[in-house]
Amino acid sequence: DLTDAERLSPLTPGDAAYVIHTSGSTGRPKGVVIPHSNVIRLFETSAAHFAFGPDDVWTLFHSYAFDFSVWEIWGPLLHGGRLLIVPQTTTRSPAEFLELLRTEQVTVLNQTPSAFLQLITADTDTPAGTDPLALRYVIFGGEALEPAHLRPWAQRHGTTSPALVNMYGITETTVHVTHQQITDTLIEDPSARSLIGTPLPDLRVYVLDHCLKPVPPGRTGEMYVAGPGLARDYLGRPALTAGRFVADPFGPPGTRMYRTGDLARRTPEGTLEYAGRADQQVKIRGFRIEPGEIEAALAAHPAVARAAVTARQTQGAGDRMLVAYAVPAPGHQPAPAELRAHLATVLPEHMVPSACVLLDALPLTANGKLDTKALPAPDFTAEAGGQAPTTTAQTLVC
Repeated sequence: DLTDAERLSPLTPGDAAYVIHTSGSTGRPKGVVIPHSNVIRLFETSAAHFAFGPDDVWTLFHSYAFDFSVWEIWGPLLHGGRLLIVPQTTTRSPAEFLELLRTEQVTVLNQTPSAFLQLITADTDTPAGTDPLALRYVIFGGEALEPAHLRPWAQRHGTTSPALVNMYGITETTVHVTHQQITDTLIEDPSARSLIGTPLPDLRVYVLDHCLKPVPPGRTGEMYVAGPGLARDYLGRPALTAGRFVADPFGPPGTRMYRTGDLARRTPEGTLEYAGRADQQVKIRGFRIEPGEIEAALAAHPAVARAAVTARQTQGAGDRMLVAYAVPAPGHQPAPAELRAHLATVLPEHMVPSACVLLDALPLTANGKLDTKALPAPDFTAEAGGQAPTTTAQTLVC
């Protein structure tokens, strides 16, 4: 609790502006302390990439427990714009949200890729002749973005009006770290993966190996972020703070860098390409597998609009199996066997999922990210025939 002296003392730029807890996907939720100065510098340093002004209309789409909301709230307030608070029921209805964007003439939209892909579907279903959108920027964050998934949007609206921007960031680094303009060339390039661009001007991103040595371009390493955007600490957890906010061997004495736990590789041009989480790799039957590679292969099928892959625990055997989830593209209804056959032609045998489940839409969390816990278990009996097992041995085989 705060004392009266603390309540009445003058605020400084180094004082805490907010505390946001991480999702806890890598352990117990952690309270991240961000000072006032970090929020101001976020918009000062990103001004080189944007031209926000008093005529802009922003949406508060995300929960204020998700740090994307810091960008959504303070963006319009610091530039004299208008902030539109989106009702929660509307955030769960892409068609209603699209209509809200149109009627309120929203100019700056911030979205996770999962949420925007649902908006693309609603936009595709919009009749010709409908009043145009007023969007100037669509800014992505919170999840990996595959440029090819934006093709239906680009075919209808292009990539310059509105501009499509991918910004990588994490709670411990004050919302955004990098900037990447999404172009037609990137969308049409079949080899383009989740490009996250280059650091904001006042930040540094290192791609390091386990010995904290820089890896060469093209090689995968772990990202470390340094600069004035770093959080102050984890609230009340000094040991955890010391383990994640470590000394920066490449910066001035006394500076820190944050170990993100995210993997990346640097292209020969110096652009960063996101390569998944270091702790999202799964080990199945002795093989280390990155689910993101399977998702990309499945999403490349012309009958698939969106894809997700997860490892689920099997019953009794103590092992895990890969399960793929696919949302069919409009006008398509692929068979699960067809999709598995497609993956078998482009992936090694050990990376082919044991099952493929078709869904109308991928479930999302309150923050607009993929809700892996809500993905249904595969129903193998739906495609199985023959006689039901009657012995223990038969049950294990089935």
